[in-house]
Amino acid sequence: MNIAQLNTEFGLKGHLQVIEGKGGLPFIAIDNGKAKALISLYAAQVLSYQPNGASDDVMFCSDLAYYQTGKAIKGGAPLCWPWFGADPESKGRPAHGFARNSQWQLASTGSRNGNTLVTMVLRDNDATRALWPHAFELALEVTVGDSLDLALVTRNKSTQTVRITQALHTYFKVGDIHQTRVLGLDGVRYLDKVANFAEKTQQGAITVNGEVDRVYTDVSSELVIDDAALGRQIHIRSSGSKTAVVWNPWAEICAGMADLRDDAYTGFICVETANAAADVIDIPANGEYRLVANYQLSGR
Repeated sequence: MNIAQLNTEFGLKGHLQVIEGKGGLPFIAIDNGKAKALISLYAAQVLSYQPNGASDDVMFCSDLAYYQTGKAIKGGAPLCWPWFGADPESKGRPAHGFARNSQWQLASTGSRNGNTLVTMVLRDNDATRALWPHAFELALEVTVGDSLDLALVTRNKSTQTVRITQALHTYFKVGDIHQTRVLGLDGVRYLDKVANFAEKTQQGAITVNGEVDRVYTDVSSELVIDDAALGRQIHIRSSGSKTAVVWNPWAEICAGMADLRDDAYTGFICVETANAAADVIDIPANGEYRLVANYQLSGR
């Protein structure tokens, strides 16, 4: 469908319209009186979410991000699926799977209690089966209101059990990474990817003063980003997940990324709701699995 056809079928007066976004990609623009949001149909990626009354976006999106087929969009909430990280079978397949590099279909829109609901779907096709030989339907259900809900739903359409790892690889905007803490992981074990996957235990709040790339295991259902520079906290509530990934590339890696400005690392932190460690997911034939995250702002 073209943008006019999408608006005819899915547009919601006073809530939602489909627009031509960067790179000519179809974007879903939401402004419902509770919040504004921007979602790319390519990659089913929420790029922006700002509740009414908030002075800044909850999400970080690079102004150098690529908006083209085959490239991941740097920022917002990319989807890592059906694997997280490097190709688990070392076949040269793309890191973090193919969901974030695929064109999705808009399946439904609606409103409930002043919130706006959007569902996008990706189904197996020749291109996906060449990378991952399974029949599936993947849905992202987005609810935009006073908070933002993301539900990544995997439906196994094959006749055998499939195994996945996955993540909501969300980039959260912060005023100054030097004044940012992540709360809720004190005493939790993690794998430190910067130190060759050494096993460590978190002591106190997470602060960032160098490259951070950690996979926390057996985490609680609520984490908090304490953003002193912007005078706010971002609450991350999850279900279907026992893993949290915390990432900031710091200066050297950031400078080597063409789709990030050299100093961009000072303005974001990724706190990812995931199944990426011991909580690998086996989905039986005709079964489904839901990975859910809710993001909400509060004052400090």
